[in-house]
Amino acid sequence: MIRNDELFISKIYSILDKEQVRYDEPLKTHTSFKIGGPCDYFLEPRTIREINETLKLCKTCGLEVFVLGNGSNLLVTDKGFRGVIIHIYNNFSDVSITGTQVKAQSGISLASLSAKAANNHLTGIEFASGIPGTLGGAVCMNAGAYGGEMKQVVSKVIATSLNGELREFTKDELDFGYRHSVLQDGDYIVLEVEIELSYGVVENIRDTMKELNARRKEKQPLECLSAGSTFKRPEGYYAGKLIMDAGLRGYNIGDAMVSEKHCGFVINTGEATFDEVYRLIQYIKHQVKERFQVELEREVKIIGEL
Repeated sequence: MIRNDELFISKIYSILDKEQVRYDEPLKTHTSFKIGGPCDYFLEPRTIREINETLKLCKTCGLEVFVLGNGSNLLVTDKGFRGVIIHIYNNFSDVSITGTQVKAQSGISLASLSAKAANNHLTGIEFASGIPGTLGGAVCMNAGAYGGEMKQVVSKVIATSLNGELREFTKDELDFGYRHSVLQDGDYIVLEVEIELSYGVVENIRDTMKELNARRKEKQPLECLSAGSTFKRPEGYYAGKLIMDAGLRGYNIGDAMVSEKHCGFVINTGEATFDEVYRLIQYIKHQVKERFQVELEREVKIIGEL
């Protein structure tokens, strides 16, 4: 399909208000890595209708689309993204709680969601309180930490396809696995999530969250710019230990460096470029494969024009 920017610009304001549309927005300001060039169109819809209508317009106009949460697991190329970024974050983060059932929009951060659950005496999602991402991204990749995973609490998901077609998924239909769900296979965008928790003692819930967050802060370079864990955990191994045993602790290419605190993280020590980070990731993979015959799989998502 031929890309039609003129049609897109003429129609988008019938869906979104002027303040919801930006041009040439630098994506480095919207990712935890603080790396990446601009996108052509940066949109911030507030409702499911706005999201679906925007997706349909993008398809009609032949524009590539990427849905962005808080950018905590993302590496953007220096040339940026030639297409439409749909930003689902602060404007799409409503929560309602009825008994032990929590219904939340996908843009809410896991930290905020966990805090709201605790305030309502609900336990079961403490593990997610320190994961630096949004609910939508966490469900899509079945995020987890400290023995907990999203599959343990998610009961239903409302998602939309890139064609703007709504679909409801039950827990069984989501086909959760390690850092995987069926949502990844079909290019679905999570809109709303239903979570089932249980009642607990507020003080105990908050103590658990504090303990887990303290452990995370002690072991991970949270004070540094990164996109979280760079690699998935290989079966039978730990990526960080393999990288450390390969002698790569503190190894750098430009301002991209293997964290000295936790070798499973590639960090931006200043003004790292996409090229520096990407070359470092490839070098790490090569060294680990050569020394231990283990193939590391990147967990960080890459988007943009190379």
